[in-house]
Amino acid sequence: MFESNTKIPGPLGQKIKPVSRRLLSPWLLFIQSCLPRMFDLVSSLVLVLLLFPLLLLRGIIAYLQTGHVLKRQIQLGRFQNEFERLSFSGSLPGKSLAVLLNVLRGDLSWAGPRPMTHEELLNLPTNALFRFDITPGVISPYLLRKKMGLAYDDELMTDREFYYGGAVKEHVGLSLRGVVGSFLGGNEARVVPPMLNFWGVNIVNTTMLEALDWVEYQIEKKKKVLLAFVNPDCLNIAYTNTHYRAILQAADRVLPDGIGINIGCRMLNESLMANINGTDLFPRLCERAAKNRHGLFLLGGMPGIADFAAKAMQKRYPDLIVAGVHDGYFTPEQESQVIEMINKSGAVILFVGFGVPKQELWLARNRELLEPNVCLGVGGLFDFYSGRIKRAPVWMREVGLEWTWRLLQEPGRMWRRYIIGNPLFLYRVWLQSHQGEK
Repeated sequence: MFESNTKIPGPLGQKIKPVSRRLLSPWLLFIQSCLPRMFDLVSSLVLVLLLFPLLLLRGIIAYLQTGHVLKRQIQLGRFQNEFERLSFSGSLPGKSLAVLLNVLRGDLSWAGPRPMTHEELLNLPTNALFRFDITPGVISPYLLRKKMGLAYDDELMTDREFYYGGAVKEHVGLSLRGVVGSFLGGNEARVVPPMLNFWGVNIVNTTMLEALDWVEYQIEKKKKVLLAFVNPDCLNIAYTNTHYRAILQAADRVLPDGIGINIGCRMLNESLMANINGTDLFPRLCERAAKNRHGLFLLGGMPGIADFAAKAMQKRYPDLIVAGVHDGYFTPEQESQVIEMINKSGAVILFVGFGVPKQELWLARNRELLEPNVCLGVGGLFDFYSGRIKRAPVWMREVGLEWTWRLLQEPGRMWRRYIIGNPLFLYRVWLQSHQGEK
């Protein structure tokens, strides 16, 4: 008898689960839903017991200073129920320690969307009301990313991402990342200057959205501009390489890249708005280019790498026009042919991945010959999007540890940049903060 191999899609095509499994499934889901609360309850109870002498002392000092132990702020929790968010009174540090009591009694979770006030609720769009289906958190995924300069998407989108992916692992992970992020990102209010400066190199302090708008504006106005990105390694090179530093000083725009810049800003008592690295800007720029039908040219990397990166972006954005690609291995005699290829392609955005400072030196030397409106030096970006090198997980980027991932991937090539270069950069920032610019 003929047996069909046709598979029926959906539930009808699935095998019937054993009765025992069907009976256990609701209980397993219930237990899984309770695990985040169990984690919050146990961890907050342990912390209260361990810190009890400190909490008691802080409460006594608050009462002696103000006549009150606790300050209470009305906020909205799960299902829009009101609760009193607690903090210690007085002017001494440690005010927020009282929030342990909120976590202990279930007003707040360690991780979740930030709690809101009644005034904020009035301005909240209806498609954001899902955030009240879960307990708000002491650590907000959006605020954590904002502190680390990675809040490229708005708060609503970030909260939705947490809401639909908020498994136990993510809940615990975000809680732990929040502790590390608080240490690296700092909590102090600092000035947010429009321009950052490290030994004479001006870096635009801006957001991802504004950076994308700026690129689009240059194309619309048919301007020819050079855009550069700098991380601590770039600035270390610029410290001693006067030619490279002069190119950065003359560039139309320089953008900040990396946790090192964030820490350097803190040492100068300044705040970084966002970590606008080329790797995160690239797909967003491709999305806009696809929408506006702007052609791109990818130059650099080993043979075939730029082509793989281009195909990956075209798979993500089918309307993306990649006008041309070329690897970074060509002789000085072939340079004029490569430039001619770029110009004939009709591309308006040129990505060059030769590494620092070679890519900036090459762009500066050939800028008048190149016809694309916007030229960017993007380092090893093509390696990531081609799949040759795997990028660090999001959780590592959220706590500023992407550099450790790169060090583990290529220790022989990266040890000098990170093990020696990072402390050297921070030392030079310290010198600048005490002695002025070089």
